[in-house]
Amino acid sequence: MAAPVPTRKLNSGHEIPLIGLGTWQSKPHEVAKAVEYALSVGYRHLDCAQGYGNEKEVGEGIKASGVPRSEIFITSKLWCTWHSRVEQALDKTLKNLGTDYLDLYLVHWPIALNPNGNDPLFPTLPSGKRDVVGAWKLSDTWKQMEDMVKKGKVRSIGVSNFSPLKMAEILPTATITPAVDQVELHIYNPQLKLLAYLEEKGIVPQAYSPLGSTNSTLFTDEVVTALVAKYKSSSLQPADVLLGYLLKKNVVVLPKSVTPSRVKSNLKGALAALKVLTDEDVKQLDGLAAAGKQKRFITPPWPVELGFDDWPAPPS
Repeated sequence: MAAPVPTRKLNSGHEIPLIGLGTWQSKPHEVAKAVEYALSVGYRHLDCAQGYGNEKEVGEGIKASGVPRSEIFITSKLWCTWHSRVEQALDKTLKNLGTDYLDLYLVHWPIALNPNGNDPLFPTLPSGKRDVVGAWKLSDTWKQMEDMVKKGKVRSIGVSNFSPLKMAEILPTATITPAVDQVELHIYNPQLKLLAYLEEKGIVPQAYSPLGSTNSTLFTDEVVTALVAKYKSSSLQPADVLLGYLLKKNVVVLPKSVTPSRVKSNLKGALAALKVLTDEDVKQLDGLAAAGKQKRFITPPWPVELGFDDWPAPPS
């Protein structure tokens, strides 16, 4: 088993492990085994979502692992078609995961989609655009999220894919400040201004897709491969450098894999990189995007302004 994963205190007072297993794009028949294995090698943080369509199998993996619920930090997310029915969505998630509470519940995207549309996840208009409920207020979603904390169904609440622009739609009336903001963070999308904003607000950043996407070009970046060579004695791999870079910035990382060897190596390698990478290494990696390598891998065609500096303009 790997060394214990370091934690960071949330503004709710609870501790969150800095490394978690991401379950996005993990097929239902594979994810249960991946979760069971991850927990056996030392993971204690699972990142799930209603929209991933595999929470029931994640719950099966948790049960099969034999690890006590009290030792696992479980996150899930409210999907866009459920903004007006937060408790109903949460109850479905709790049932699927086989637990009576979540450690963290996030608003998956700052967008409400038509709950009665032509698809349960991505309803569309006749034009093909996504069927957004334009009049819906995110502050109303957030009030329901706060109610879940008061009812004891959730320990901490937060957001995902929120820019400062979208934060401004909930913070003025919030009685609970979001504990985290889960966004796309990696060496080609460091979002330095957003991280500074979150730090100022006391909100912990989480990185989904910290390794990029399938067949990621991040692994072959010259600076990354140079750091692998620099720390050859520590046997670092490119993935370790990418994860350690974010951990050095106190960002929670959520690497995804269902392959046992990768699940294990991501945890072990990230912890090794955290020990050896220097502030100068981090500064060098921070500069890659500004030097012309800025790139996002996740840009759904939302027909609304999200407020990120680098996000593509909404489709016309």
